[in-house]
Amino acid sequence: MKILCVCGLGQGSSLILRMNVEDLLKSRGISADVDNTDASSASFERCDYIITSNEIAENIKNPTAKIITVSNYFNKTIIEKEIGEIFKS
Repeated sequence: MKILCVCGLGQGSSLILRMNVEDLLKSRGISADVDNTDASSASFERCDYIITSNEIAENIKNPTAKIITVSNYFNKTIIEKEIGEIFKS
């Protein structure tokens, strides 16, 4: 499974989101290739899931990915609830 964590520029908050998602997946024993990138690149990358904010999600058109929005890139409890469908895959 490939997951992209996305913010506007692909450097700051998407990296923090990536680390939090990796920690959550690891704690559940789920193996995934998690990367971070910017919004424009996310539209062209092959992946299973894109995790991003509501505002950025509106601008991403990726035919291969399921887009999941999170309301907070920093709070693992909130992220865990909002990406729950990944845990079921």
